[in-house]
Amino acid sequence: MAHDLLDRIRQRLEDLNRSERKVANVIIDDPAAATSLSIASLAQAASVSEPTVNRFCRNFGAKGYPDFKIKLAQSLAGGTPYVTRAVEPGDSATQYTQKIFGATIAALDEAQREVDMGAVERMVDYLTQAKQIHFFGLGASGAVAQDAQHKFFRFNLPVMVHIDVLMQRMIAAACHTGDVVVIISYTGRTRELVDIARVAREAGAVVLGITAPDSPLALECTATLEVATPEDTDHYMPMTSRVIQLTLIDALATGVTLRRGEDFLPHLKKIKDSLRETRFPVPKSS
Repeated sequence: MAHDLLDRIRQRLEDLNRSERKVANVIIDDPAAATSLSIASLAQAASVSEPTVNRFCRNFGAKGYPDFKIKLAQSLAGGTPYVTRAVEPGDSATQYTQKIFGATIAALDEAQREVDMGAVERMVDYLTQAKQIHFFGLGASGAVAQDAQHKFFRFNLPVMVHIDVLMQRMIAAACHTGDVVVIISYTGRTRELVDIARVAREAGAVVLGITAPDSPLALECTATLEVATPEDTDHYMPMTSRVIQLTLIDALATGVTLRRGEDFLPHLKKIKDSLRETRFPVPKSS
């Protein structure tokens, strides 16, 4: 699809030759500006020849530079582009802050367009019917699991979070029919979590995954919400993936709230009201 063009350029960046990579970097840095450049101007900005620009365009399914510019414009119209490049050691505060904000906004936009709404409905079904819920996560995903517990305990059923693999394994083995285990993992390739998913499922639990598509963890789950976030976690801590996971948790919690119906709202209000005495009143405007 047209809106995938920028993502495909970024994903193939390391496979391009040195000259074509220069063209790609100019486009990724400012794709909106690139749509208004002539082939001569783009070649000059990338310090390459015009034939190199044409070769680059054909590598991405365009007949030539004019056709590529049309596809690039369509890509920009299709959603928020992932325009930021990786944080580099020499970046200023302005540069790395803008990159992180840009990457997060773009990743959320892409995830919103790609999320399987049918999968959201299925997971809400399982969570609504659960007798108890366990959230499992490690590292940054562990923090997301803790946030999930903070939201789901309001539903008046046992909700626990576990961020230690040994405790996760023991809890998984002790599960019963009616239990729901939600495993959150950006890569879906952590061996311990994959084993724990299998143990929980064999014990009778429903296992839900918020993880990467077609990952080993996804294959062990009863149902999944797939998160395909382009992020280099080998060098930097997870950023955009964590925000997407948190947003999906919010969506699931909202779905369960709506599924419970209006009769459940007084219970939520009771919990909210219990916090009133713990806060200073909001100052009245003069």
